[in-house]
Amino acid sequence: MSTHTVFRFPTRNDVEDIVSVQEEIPSLSKHEVLIKVRAVSLNSRDVQVATSTYPAYVKENPIPLSDAAGDIVAVGTEVRDLAKGDRVVVSFDITHQYGPQKDFLTCQGGGVDGVLAQYIARPASSVVKVPASAPQSYSELASLVCTGVTSWNALYGNVPLKPGQTVLVQGTGGVAMTALVLAKAAGATTIVTSSSDEKLEFVRSSLGADYCINYSKVPDWASKVLELTEGKGVSHIVEIGGIGTIEQSLQAIAPGGVISVVGYLAGCEPAQRPDVPLLSLLKNCVVRGVLIGPRCMLEDLVTFVDGRKLRFHIAKEYSFTREDIVAAYRALQSGKHVSKICIVMD
Repeated sequence: MSTHTVFRFPTRNDVEDIVSVQEEIPSLSKHEVLIKVRAVSLNSRDVQVATSTYPAYVKENPIPLSDAAGDIVAVGTEVRDLAKGDRVVVSFDITHQYGPQKDFLTCQGGGVDGVLAQYIARPASSVVKVPASAPQSYSELASLVCTGVTSWNALYGNVPLKPGQTVLVQGTGGVAMTALVLAKAAGATTIVTSSSDEKLEFVRSSLGADYCINYSKVPDWASKVLELTEGKGVSHIVEIGGIGTIEQSLQAIAPGGVISVVGYLAGCEPAQRPDVPLLSLLKNCVVRGVLIGPRCMLEDLVTFVDGRKLRFHIAKEYSFTREDIVAAYRALQSGKHVSKICIVMD
């Protein structure tokens, strides 16, 4: 049987621990498809996996990364709705079809092997076909799997976003920038917070953000949000910082609004931790944890971005070599990018 190149982490102390190995191309069960991977995208979770700081289960010697787009090159005998040649993406959790995430045992790049390989075999039930009319590149499509579904879940998974509402996103990473694109496409007013004037100017001029706030210059950014919204607050907040930013978010949210907690990047001294139950009660708002989302949300997202012909900013694409893969991880760690970092196979 033919072989292909796979990257694994036999030890997980640093991103430099990644190694390239030659393995047999996976054989198929009757309900699986074989995908030639064309592009993968990185998330902060991937650095955590590489450095043994990820809080959930990770298998031994994993193939890393969870987000891939590619082409089907073979199908199992019982697969009916997918065919050779289809362009596809694969759900973050290969068994998660509907409802909330219950565990992490079958999440790619953690509980099961990930997608940093030339070929992957996956259950047909975990795969979403991309319409032939979709204009997005493979890198853009790969970026929909984790950050895309997280953003979709934040905006539509509980109280759906409505046209004319205001959405605030924190930072300029993948989730924030994907949520920005989705919110703009839905007819929402958008606010972006960041500590970098350069990044804010880029998202304003290139990605269409309506308002930008530099939180290093305006620490009480909630007051600025209330000023911009004439005291109403925002309907949705994509909360990246966690305990370090949640108090400002609770002050900026509109009564009845939704704060979707998708990250925990900002720390806070124990004595300064806000009274989240009291503040959320006073605002009559929802503070909701978002852990990616099921396959059905990925399918809805693919339909939406195809219908609106949305495009997503890719900060940089790296090649499928060990040197470039390590460089991609380092670029992600630096935090200097806007939106997504990807690796292309060809």
